[in-house]
Amino acid sequence: MNALQWLVDAFNSYWTLPGGQTLLVREVVGNAFGLASAIGGMRRKIWAWPVGIVGNVLLLTVFLGSILGSDQTPHLLGQAGRQIMFIAVVVYGWVRWRQASGGRVSPTWAPWSARIGLVLVLVIGTIALTPLFRALGSWEPVWADAWTFVGSLLATYGMAKGWTEFWLIWIAVDVVGVPLLFSSGNYATALMYLFYGLFTAAGFVVWWRAQRTPIEPAPLAQTGIIAVVRDEDHRG
Repeated sequence: MNALQWLVDAFNSYWTLPGGQTLLVREVVGNAFGLASAIGGMRRKIWAWPVGIVGNVLLLTVFLGSILGSDQTPHLLGQAGRQIMFIAVVVYGWVRWRQASGGRVSPTWAPWSARIGLVLVLVIGTIALTPLFRALGSWEPVWADAWTFVGSLLATYGMAKGWTEFWLIWIAVDVVGVPLLFSSGNYATALMYLFYGLFTAAGFVVWWRAQRTPIEPAPLAQTGIIAVVRDEDHRG
């Protein structure tokens, strides 16, 4: 019990930065899991999905901190809501990647119909959710919170589908999300988003190259063909 209480206290503690700014420990840890998940996604590893869920749960408690009474940071309902929706979409992606050959999805370009749909959902979803988030008391500018919420869901969905464009959606999310998080005092997440902006650009290049590289056929020796031919020659 003492060990459990120590862990709870540690996750609720803060690190003090030069200038008097503070970082919530579980916010840092949650983003570390998020980074690990992003690295796994870039490498198309299936473990990226469960690792991401751990990060989502930790960050959910961060963005609802003032509501839960655990800290005094402003609550970002869009950021909190996207963690809940993330978990649902992540489960979908996890199942979809498990169905892929060897649990390794093959990157592809999204069809034009899907591209248009993604853009429309991002814009219309942001407009539709902004007044709702404002009524619920989300941090200003509320449209930016709605943008990051909708964009993050679309990016995760695109990753589950294996669409290379999902990296570009993440970049669009980071451009808006970083200033929002800095203004609300979520410095750890803001710094991680800033790093993600560079990381997602690299991830886009990695996936783009992967889909341009043709899959080489397995060596004949692995299929047993050479072994059969040699056996027939020996018998002859």
